[in-house]
Amino acid sequence: MGAIKGALSLIPSIRLPGSKVAYEELPSHDMSHANSPLDESPIMADSWRKGISAPRRRLGFLFRTSPRRLVVITLAVFFSLVLLAGGSFRARRYYAEKAKADERIPYHWELYPRLDGFYNGIRSLVNYTDWVPEQQITTKTKLKIHKAPPFDPVAVNPYPDFSSTEYLKDHQPVQRCYLDDNEKYVAPDIFAYPGVPAGMTAPYWGSYENLGIAPDRCWERFGRFGPYGYSYNPAEGGLGLSNNSAHAGAEKVQELLTKIDYRNVNWGKAQKKCFEKNQKRFDPEVAHTEQKKAVKRSAYVLRTWTGYKYTDIQLLSLRAMINELSLKSGGEYDVHLLVHVKDDTIPIWASEEMYNKTLWESVPEEFWDMTTLWSEQLMRTYYPGPFREEDNVENHSKSDIHGVYRSAHFALQWFAQQHQEYDFIWNWEMDIRYTGHYYEFHNGVSNWAAEQPRKLLWERSSRFWIPGIHGTWAKFSQLVERETQERNEEPVWGPAEFPTSGLGRIPPPKENIPPKTIEEDNYEWGVGEDADLIVFDPLFDPAKTNWVFRNDVTGYNTSLDTPPRRAAIITVARLSKKLLNTMHEETFRTHHTMFPEMWPPSVALHHGYKAVYAPHPVYFDRKWPLDVMDKIFNYPSTPQESPFGWGEHNMQGGSFYYNAGFSGALWRRWLGAKENGEGGKKTEESRSDRMCLRGMLYHPIKSESVE
Repeated sequence: MGAIKGALSLIPSIRLPGSKVAYEELPSHDMSHANSPLDESPIMADSWRKGISAPRRRLGFLFRTSPRRLVVITLAVFFSLVLLAGGSFRARRYYAEKAKADERIPYHWELYPRLDGFYNGIRSLVNYTDWVPEQQITTKTKLKIHKAPPFDPVAVNPYPDFSSTEYLKDHQPVQRCYLDDNEKYVAPDIFAYPGVPAGMTAPYWGSYENLGIAPDRCWERFGRFGPYGYSYNPAEGGLGLSNNSAHAGAEKVQELLTKIDYRNVNWGKAQKKCFEKNQKRFDPEVAHTEQKKAVKRSAYVLRTWTGYKYTDIQLLSLRAMINELSLKSGGEYDVHLLVHVKDDTIPIWASEEMYNKTLWESVPEEFWDMTTLWSEQLMRTYYPGPFREEDNVENHSKSDIHGVYRSAHFALQWFAQQHQEYDFIWNWEMDIRYTGHYYEFHNGVSNWAAEQPRKLLWERSSRFWIPGIHGTWAKFSQLVERETQERNEEPVWGPAEFPTSGLGRIPPPKENIPPKTIEEDNYEWGVGEDADLIVFDPLFDPAKTNWVFRNDVTGYNTSLDTPPRRAAIITVARLSKKLLNTMHEETFRTHHTMFPEMWPPSVALHHGYKAVYAPHPVYFDRKWPLDVMDKIFNYPSTPQESPFGWGEHNMQGGSFYYNAGFSGALWRRWLGAKENGEGGKKTEESRSDRMCLRGMLYHPIKSESVE
């Protein structure tokens, strides 16, 4: 019964035993609110609950009756009371048994000790070299709380030294970019604190150092978002979100930043001007002529829709992305909003007037000139198919093939075809947040991925790297190699081979054919090669799990074996122009497609593209035993136990997954809001003040607020 109930309630709300904390409730199939079978029982009838009222004159009946009648009445009353008492007892027993049956058995991870080092603030900062992670702290450890932050905030500059002789030797000069036409407001810096709070929790997965992200600084809300209007009033062009915040040390941040009037900023225009000033940096012909290196460009595409509510806090994140990725980098990125027009009757492709009207009604004015609209009807025209039902293995969601739920990649492929000037496109979701510096994270991830050799890359990318048990990345790589050999598994090496028919297969690019056998390769092939696909959760084989969308495969001959495939949960990724062009050709010419999380990885697998899971730091709210974590996430004994199937409940206490309830709770606490009766200004001031977290990806963020 427990297994069946667990299967039906895959995403229950999280409630921490022994505390008042409850994570934001996520959808479930909980049937606990069904009507009770006793609702219509006589013993629960309305008349019984309210009591029986009788006229006073009827009482005289008892005194006018015979002794025999009195005996009968007495016996009737006695037996009625017995029956009522018995019925009441049975009702109580029924409800007790029902409550016991309905009581959810806690998952094993809910019984692990809660980690609270996240909430240590800026008045407890220590040097990174003196930091002891919360997981290693003993009961004798005492944290020192200062009257004020012991360190001053500093501007963070993760960019190359654009003015250095070394940089200019190989690259064109970088021209400074501004937010306005008059070049009054230079692209602003953001600020972090050197050090981390004492007893700060350590991530369980991934690494800062390996991805080139500084591990020795932390971010609080004034330094992170103050430059984007968080900490000054609307009359000055800000958002005035810090009025009810704890303020220890905030005046030092305020002294460092320039108050920018964001009411008149046009981000699309600012990005375009920045690119035009730096266009030589990206032109291969100019680079060849002047013997310089051309810098590759990326589009950073945010997937949004008509009716989306752009809150003030959302504005802060959008401004941060544009400033840090595009303007501060001298135009290496362009940030775009790709807006899904939900009303298919609006002819956005035929009427400029309707297009602009829809745009103006759906997006804040500061982002108008960086927005592109699309609709499912447009995708039906662009990818007409046919996509026949008999060519689909299983449409689990029972939804339309052109619908965004099953084919969100159609719009991205279409966008990429309109923008062949970009070498890479980042597909990003609106419910992701990041506490650190966007350029530092994305540039670090890209550089790390480029240095990964292709040998056993798919195998390494299918697992969670847990440094606490696996050691360094090098040792983890050795472990993967040893286990692959011991299991006699055939590693991925070049384009996957599988039978096909009908419209056949598009041949893979020649450069994706391995230059030598896997045995001859000494982890050389692929080193220094940009990855075609970077994802942020493991690239798993859905055929080895009970993930519900594993068979949503369309366009292939269903009389043959389903093609090999891979998937990565959450569709955020970096995709190369080459991969996107192949995805487009597969969809347009051969009518192939799969569920969105499965399509880019599977095309990469089929065509031999370089794909990698970037092991970014992921945190958990509980103190997991490392051996248990490794077994559950890396060695599930059955498909049902896979963390990408019914075992996904194990992700709920994490900071990054589609159902990670802890991520939203932690993000709102970092913003200064109360969460489940904890946190807020008074709590922060009475303890160690504002939270200061290292760079961390949060997903999903379904709501956000400040106190």
